Amino acid sequence: MNTQSPDLVTFGETMALFMSPAYKGLEGAASLEQSFGGAESNVAIGAARLGCSVGWFGMLGNDPFGRAILKRVRGEGVDVSRSKLSDAASTGLMFRETVAGKLAVHYYRKHSAASQMTPDDLDLDYIRNCKLLHVTGITAALSRSARETVLAAVAAAKEAGVKVSFDPNLRLKLWSIEEAKPVVQRLAEQADYYLPGWDELQLLHGTQDFAAVRAQLAKLSATCIIKGYNDSTIILENGKETAVPFYKAEEVIDTVGAGDGFCAGFLTGILQGKTAEEAVKIGSINGSLVVQMRGDWEALPEWSTVERHLGGAGWVER
Repeated sequence: MNTQSPDLVTFGETMALFMSPAYKGLEGAASLEQSFGGAESNVAIGAARLGCSVGWFGMLGNDPFGRAILKRVRGEGVDVSRSKLSDAASTGLMFRETVAGKLAVHYYRKHSAASQMTPDDLDLDYIRNCKLLHVTGITAALSRSARETVLAAVAAAKEAGVKVSFDPNLRLKLWSIEEAKPVVQRLAEQADYYLPGWDELQLLHGTQDFAAVRAQLAKLSATCIIKGYNDSTIILENGKETAVPFYKAEEVIDTVGAGDGFCAGFLTGILQGKTAEEAVKIGSINGSLVVQMRGDWEALPEWSTVERHLGGAGWVER
């Protein structure tokens, strides 16, 4: 087992993913494409492709899906040494289809191996010795024990002076907004980087008034990165507000994973020592490239591609 901690550590549930062909729904599909997906492992793969030292761990079933996920994430250069395979529960499953032009996701994750994670499953030294811990609200929504695991990991990071990044990643199929609000607020208060979407903030704060939401966010000590407000990303940092325009995608094929791609780029920029604004630009480029290909993580770019876009260089076809 690797005894050293990577710069970036994240954890959560990754599920086996099955997708019907783009032109068919699940009911009519004769075959399904198999992959996997999970917000945190997507971020880990994205950061690794950008040259970041990163570790991801989670609880997976000791089944063909769990074993395949571990092998593939490891193959992307992510340290998975703290992941575990459970004989007591299965790897979660999700199925995706496009119905009338809209994405539909069907989850089979109740009582999954990941939902049974407890604070005892944490290697606290692994967390204490990294530079940045990234968590999401998805893991906190899986179960009470998973929520306690997230809180324990954040507490260990804070005690050790490790920076904490938090993406609420609201999944209302997992919990209600009433259940989510106090947990999200608690984690936001402990975060150094808080990365909500504008749509999520409207639900969490019960208003579409940006000024009112901004006033609430100003009470946090975190650098707040608001994704998706008027075609921009808004940075709230030390009382200053900065709007960074979206990096436009040439063609949108699949929006799944765009937020994770943004997060991977942003966190990589922070670990490179860049300002929040510079890191947001990297995140925006990363996210725009993700939506131009089908899949949760497959389109995540290498650093050379992002660097070319940062420099404004054109694509060389031949």
